[in-house]
Amino acid sequence: MSTTPETATAASASGAGTTPRGTDRYAAARDHLWGHFTRQSVYEPVAAGGLGAQIPIIERGEGAWIWDVNGKKYFDGLAGLFTVQVGHGRAELAEAAAKQAEKLAFFPIWSYAHAPAIDLAERLATYAPGDLNRAFFTTGGGEAVESAWKLAKQYFKLTGKPTKHKVISRSIAYHGTPQGALAITGIPDLKIPFEPLVPGAFRAPNTNIYRAQPELRDDPKAFGRWAADRIGEAIEFEGPDTVAAVFLEPVQNAGGCFPPPPGYFERVREICDEYDVLLVSDETICAFGRIGEIFACNDFGYVPDIITTAKGLTSGYSPLGVMMASDRLFEPFRKGTEAFGHGYTFGGHPVSAAVAMANLDIFEREKLTDHVHENAPKFRSTLEKLLDLPIVGDVRGEGYFYGIELVKDKETRETFNEEESERLLRGFLSKALFEAGIYCRADDRGDPVIQLSPPLIIGQDEFDWIEQTLRGVLTQALDILCRGSVRLGSDGERLRHRPVRRNRIRRQTHR
Repeated sequence: MSTTPETATAASASGAGTTPRGTDRYAAARDHLWGHFTRQSVYEPVAAGGLGAQIPIIERGEGAWIWDVNGKKYFDGLAGLFTVQVGHGRAELAEAAAKQAEKLAFFPIWSYAHAPAIDLAERLATYAPGDLNRAFFTTGGGEAVESAWKLAKQYFKLTGKPTKHKVISRSIAYHGTPQGALAITGIPDLKIPFEPLVPGAFRAPNTNIYRAQPELRDDPKAFGRWAADRIGEAIEFEGPDTVAAVFLEPVQNAGGCFPPPPGYFERVREICDEYDVLLVSDETICAFGRIGEIFACNDFGYVPDIITTAKGLTSGYSPLGVMMASDRLFEPFRKGTEAFGHGYTFGGHPVSAAVAMANLDIFEREKLTDHVHENAPKFRSTLEKLLDLPIVGDVRGEGYFYGIELVKDKETRETFNEEESERLLRGFLSKALFEAGIYCRADDRGDPVIQLSPPLIIGQDEFDWIEQTLRGVLTQALDILCRGSVRLGSDGERLRHRPVRRNRIRRQTHR
């Protein structure tokens, strides 16, 4: 199961090559490909006011490693995008896709069905807790979140509570890019360019105990109660007769992996039951072994009304998302003329569903959830060695999902200002980490963090390699900061997110 690093790169290509039209691929990428969450100026020619960098082109992957078109090898420390759970290069997943495409490449599940979607829906229901027995397929996590909010609104209309339409989510939380999912997202600068968004989304504090009030930092249970009760306050402030749902990730991604404190979800469940509000567990990242179990709500012992997820469902080998809904929410649609007037052309795509079934076969055959449970403490303890560096303030997370928060002063927990964060993350760390052979995320949607979410197949050899590689790069960063010479690099940033108003967000988080 272990895939140890090699000192030599596996060069199988001599460059990016040319497109079928004969264009150099770097040039074609610059002129025609619009990257997601990408600062396009990084790749524009210097003469046009850009930085003139070449976009990294990834050619292949095997296990926990990827190679670019020049043959350079990198450790995939983010599993693509929190996605490639079983690792790259799994031939049986490609074979499952080909076999299904030969038989039935596409048919919608709009009043029809096909075996792959039926089989997968049944299988997911066996993993889900409680009575979450209904699978509504989408093509991604944002669409699943969008579907959940729409279902919550319609459900309450059908059950005699038509004013319940608002949602509560958490500060800095990311829930997707569709208009509704973006409204639920708690990152102001991601939303400002697209406002006005869908109205009715409100924020409560997240569970970042590292940035909690000093009197709560050493009492996780008390902090968990405090954070959960803020959700209750938000519902009361908006009016329980107007709030339909609470959207929470089991471990919040944006901001740098905030785990739930002890008792947190138990209290949130009590609050939702008290006010007749649906609890939505957004597991787009956390499901399928990322925390441990197939569904992460099972790791933390709570039963939501809806689970939204995607990514690891197919390990990224084909696009697929799903909203798992309880029998109670399905009940109003069982008879009469009512229908959930919502869907996606490619939701439940037969090829994607077949790949998901094969992916879950790998999970069960290789006991990947057991592997994560067994190795997660080792991963954590290895990363915690980095706490001896003055720049590392906190290491947090669960399972195979961790954030390393960077600080200016460990004693006071002083963070970097916006300009310093820009120079540190994009001016140095993003480039230096990639050049050191590790693809991961340097992020400042909350305070500056390095995020790790590797394929679930790795073990201690890779943990040690990650720690040593991060140690080398962070030691360089510390030296540069001490000399005050961090400059914006000409090779561009790998995260491709704009800097956000972090100080403003933190005040929203703990006020």
